[in-house]
Amino acid sequence: MILGIDIAKDKFDIALYKGKKLVATGQFDNTPAGFKKLSKWLKKKAADQVWACMESTGRYGDALALYLHQQGYPVSMVNPARIKKYAESKLQRNKTDKMDAKTIADFCRTQEPGLWMPPAPEKRKLQEMVRRLSALVKEQTRETNRLKAGIESEVVKESIEANLEFLGAQIAGLEEQIQNHIEQYPDLKRDRELLTSIKGIGDKTAAIILGELPDVDNFDKAGQVVAYAGLSPSQHTSGSSIHKKSKLTKTGNQNIKTALYFPALSAMQHNPIVKALALRLEEKGKEKMVIVGAAMRKLLQLAYGVLKSGQPFDPNYATKMQDAV
Repeated sequence: MILGIDIAKDKFDIALYKGKKLVATGQFDNTPAGFKKLSKWLKKKAADQVWACMESTGRYGDALALYLHQQGYPVSMVNPARIKKYAESKLQRNKTDKMDAKTIADFCRTQEPGLWMPPAPEKRKLQEMVRRLSALVKEQTRETNRLKAGIESEVVKESIEANLEFLGAQIAGLEEQIQNHIEQYPDLKRDRELLTSIKGIGDKTAAIILGELPDVDNFDKAGQVVAYAGLSPSQHTSGSSIHKKSKLTKTGNQNIKTALYFPALSAMQHNPIVKALALRLEEKGKEKMVIVGAAMRKLLQLAYGVLKSGQPFDPNYATKMQDAV
């Protein structure tokens, strides 16, 4: 039996199939209590052997995926872009949470995506910490913008300044704890060293990549990692009359995209491979943000390369390979 799951922040919709036949649909709270209710629901439906399939939407689905895996169910986490394209290929016009759950189940049945494996406990803890750090930084940015907007009330101004001081201390403390956590685990420490061998990627960015990116063995090629992060450019052309600007997709892991922006700017100046790419695109007349997006993409490809090979970054690798031929 196949269980299609459409995840949202507070709820998740499900569609249970036996072959092509729809057995039942349902909706549960996206909480531990809701997970237990789902287990009881599956038992009532005599669904002992179930393949669960959901979109890899980040934190909203992680807890449920882990719960189902711990209950012994095989789980697949699929890039939302693949589900969207699949629905379009089926000419589906209606879009509801229940319909999405059915589409996901049908995708799983026909496409047979690979199975998801949960990250190690130390990596899950790292993920929680880097996501908390991201939330604190976002709040710090919001408060800074409020202060810059010009506030007349001294009471409000003092409140914002006090909160900014608190947030700054929280961020600094958490950043230190993240690096200490990585130091405790040889695999994480090794991977951080591999990532920071790439000019443009420092300890903070490396920690976010390690926390957010699944094990590289889950990917067969760099393009899959780029798609997971949502760094693949979307292009719109039609004949000779419609040529829209290329832009990054809205899907993917937002934390990785955010983390790579400033490192990409640095790499465009100091990383020979990324710098050469940026110069080529500039000569072609590409806009700045297109070039930055390409630099972010290249950095992630390089990150995948060092993690997959276990070898530090070598800016002369391409030249060496050409000389060897």
